Amino acid sequence: MKKYNSLVVVGSQWGDEGKGKMTDYFAQIADIVVRFAGGDNAGHVINFNGQKHKVTIVPSGIFNKRVTNIIANGCVVNLINLVKEFEIIKKSGIEHGNLLISDRVQLILPYHIKIDEAQEESRGENKIGTTKRGIGPAYQDKASRLGIRLGELGDENFKERFKTVFDYQMKFLKNMFNVEPLDFEKTYNDLISAYNEIKDKITNTEVFIESAIKEGKKVLFEGAQGALLDIDHGTYPYVTSSNTSANNASIGSGISHKLIDSTMGVVKAYSTRVGAGAFPTEMKDTIGDGIRERGNEYGSNTKRPRRVGWLDAVALKHAIRTSGIDSIFITLLDVLSGVEEINICVKYEIDGREIDIVPSTNQKYEKCKPIYMKNPGWKEDITKVTSFDQLPDAAKKYLKMIEKICEVNVVGFSVGPDRKQTIILENIF
Repeated sequence: MKKYNSLVVVGSQWGDEGKGKMTDYFAQIADIVVRFAGGDNAGHVINFNGQKHKVTIVPSGIFNKRVTNIIANGCVVNLINLVKEFEIIKKSGIEHGNLLISDRVQLILPYHIKIDEAQEESRGENKIGTTKRGIGPAYQDKASRLGIRLGELGDENFKERFKTVFDYQMKFLKNMFNVEPLDFEKTYNDLISAYNEIKDKITNTEVFIESAIKEGKKVLFEGAQGALLDIDHGTYPYVTSSNTSANNASIGSGISHKLIDSTMGVVKAYSTRVGAGAFPTEMKDTIGDGIRERGNEYGSNTKRPRRVGWLDAVALKHAIRTSGIDSIFITLLDVLSGVEEINICVKYEIDGREIDIVPSTNQKYEKCKPIYMKNPGWKEDITKVTSFDQLPDAAKKYLKMIEKICEVNVVGFSVGPDRKQTIILENIF
């Protein structure tokens, strides 16, 4: 099979692994960066030149002026928020790359946000933990064939079609949740205004991506959230509303899977999770609190404190299998400095027996107790390390243990948030 210069970067846990950092790092040598799933609830924080930058739906390669950044068909887009985000990037004074948007992306509309809020509140104690940005309802409409594609906004009869869908949604909100209707003319005019701001960037991105790969250009595919939040293979129902695994890179960008060369999973040196759902290795103690503070484990958009746990190799191997991950990159290794003993979960115990798979139901997963392999910690500050050899012996052993348990190569690690604190052990792109 012919080799191409294409790489998929995906989170391999419950999100927040540092995908944006790694996409930004590889974007320095990429020609194209493609975002293939999710909406503007997936905030990425990128650090360089002593400054912090945040993107939510714009691909993380935007801060490289050479890169063409693509929001592909697998995404859902709040057009008004996208325009605002891109304006902030343009006004930042930083040279930025180009942006293209697939004419097949589904739109997040104001009524999706209202539905998201109402549905989450109606769940009571069984809340999923949605960010209430309308992501789930937008994907619901996509599956129900009630969605609005970005390319439709240029159609002659768009207003008439939009009014039909809008009226249906208002009846649903009123009858189901007793939510007062939105104003159609304002909603329509706001949408068209945002469309006019961005319409020159809308195109058939599938053909653009395919042609670029076949021409030998370096194409980087950027995932959102994490593989364990995948709608099919994640810890359902506490998942997002799209396929976040690397397998969706082809479908979510409209190209053949044969054009994708390799996949790298981004993995935290420990585990975190936001919102509800089973989390076998969760630490509700001072060790976990310390990791949360040192790692600044708070949502980049929501500021919600993340739940913290030891690295879960059972869950990680599940992600490696369902995403076809070829190699992994370990982030936030420096956060574990000072921890006396570091655990890795290698199996679960449930109902008196050991298992090494992630159960399909949350009820069963909640019953799983972690079985740990213990590793010595290290006290040294490693934030200025520039090679594997400079790491303390215990940190080296920890990385090698992860590699051995997961049976994939660790191709690098980070010891801080800046681009310069990224150590690559093997050239994969």
